[in-house]
Amino acid sequence: MERPHWAPGDIDLERPSVARVYDYWLGGAHNFAADRAVAQQAMEKMPDLRGIVLNHRAFLGRAVRYLLGRGVRQFLDLGSGIPTVGNVHEIAQSVDPAAKVVYVDIDAVAVAHSRSLLDGNKQASVLHADIRDPAAVLASVEVNDLLDFEEPIGVLMIALLHFVSDQEKPLDIIGGYRDRLAPGSFLAISHAGYEAEEETDEWREARRLYERSVTNTTLRNEVEVARLFDGFELVEPGVVRLPAWRPQSPDDLDGAERSFPGFCAVGRKV
Repeated sequence: MERPHWAPGDIDLERPSVARVYDYWLGGAHNFAADRAVAQQAMEKMPDLRGIVLNHRAFLGRAVRYLLGRGVRQFLDLGSGIPTVGNVHEIAQSVDPAAKVVYVDIDAVAVAHSRSLLDGNKQASVLHADIRDPAAVLASVEVNDLLDFEEPIGVLMIALLHFVSDQEKPLDIIGGYRDRLAPGSFLAISHAGYEAEEETDEWREARRLYERSVTNTTLRNEVEVARLFDGFELVEPGVVRLPAWRPQSPDDLDGAERSFPGFCAVGRKV
């Protein structure tokens, strides 16, 4: 396969990645044939999959706007992925051009495109790092040059933590970020999952395909997602299905039934 001009030289074109498969589902163009093949096969088994992914993205936009309304002007977007429509800096800086954003991702394509997109934007930067190492992320030049930890920060973990197993101790990872934050900071999480009795055959088959081809996942239910907000006070409406978090129009509620396979919430550090 011919390497696209935008692909870093050390990228394996035959190995699907989380960020690039997700980019395809969002309608992006920065993915390879291997990513598209897995994404298409998963959608064949679970036709609603693209709509589910778009709901994670829509929640990101609503959460960022909510935090802006609460006075937050700094954002740390962990596992930010490949840039596409509705990036955090676009939303935040449309409200306040001085708003600051640091994107963090482990995928080299995501980082390369973020750097290209942010060229000339002195209020936003990108860090190539593993979010599972909060000490390294928080010690980085990119984070410390831009964010003021004496002021509130919005930490975003969108469609991220279902890639962190229980053995990797997600509570400890979140705590590593939380403990550095000033009171009045916020954490926004969206997470794939559902109650055990809700799992369908199509969801099970799509998940098995994804895990064979891309990476393992750890789906969590409502109670388990709520536990991730240890040290934060949940804002209304608490942990809910993705479409049901502060919908801005009737269209936002599409698919908000109880069985929607994803939860989300925003918490405030007190």
